[in-house]
Amino acid sequence: MLFGHYDRYQYAKSPLVEVICQLRFPTILSIGSQEPAAFQEAIRREFPRYAVRQEQPAPRVVGAGSPAPKLEAQPPVTNYNFVSADGLWKLNLTKDFIALSTVSYPGWEDFARQLDKPLAAFIRLYKPAYFQRVGLRYVNVFSRSRLGLEGVRWSELFAPAYTAPMQDTSIAEDRFLNCGCDLTLKLDSSCRAKIHAGPGVVKRNAPGAPQDPEVKFLFDMDLSMNGNTPCTLAAGALETLHGHSTRLFEGAVTDRLRDAMEAG
Repeated sequence: MLFGHYDRYQYAKSPLVEVICQLRFPTILSIGSQEPAAFQEAIRREFPRYAVRQEQPAPRVVGAGSPAPKLEAQPPVTNYNFVSADGLWKLNLTKDFIALSTVSYPGWEDFARQLDKPLAAFIRLYKPAYFQRVGLRYVNVFSRSRLGLEGVRWSELFAPAYTAPMQDTSIAEDRFLNCGCDLTLKLDSSCRAKIHAGPGVVKRNAPGAPQDPEVKFLFDMDLSMNGNTPCTLAAGALETLHGHSTRLFEGAVTDRLRDAMEAG
């Protein structure tokens, strides 16, 4: 059941490789026009490393639906990066959003605590009118070799909704050159989830890093709450999204995979 109610587990062999929380707000021009010194001072103990980058957004389509639509270049966006001393946590601030990400997820309660201080400082200093989008993304990469499941088909490890073509055991798994699944699900009246699931080789972006030839299974959940969320309700919105993410994840994996991850 994709939308069933499941117990929440802590996995000794968690497949999570990155968790990202992003809150978008109506544009605050002062963030892009001057460096956020007061904000840095409020969070510098937890995020002592600082960098600033100019990022080029995707071009905007002008005249869509007309006989001659055009692509219009957008001005670069200033992205302020604040990074923890160990490099495992990163905070991003632009004129349109604030985001926290980690490649070493400690569990929901600790993640939420890590967000509390910078989010409170941001609200106090910049006073956003509301949040237009509250987002929570979980990127999971499953390795059969790490889990001791070599030779087990993906269709035995994930729900049919994500492995439908591979349910046909008469077809060798390596004959599926592209078997990704992309879903957009309505979770409740204001929450949505975009899910990409499927096998593939994970590319390493570090220069000179050797590529891992193992075929792994990516389960990428991007959950969001849209509409104008008051700042005082942002924490509650994230709790709601986290609850949905637990149900989606547990609904995607089978008991065999759950056992291999050493649920506790």
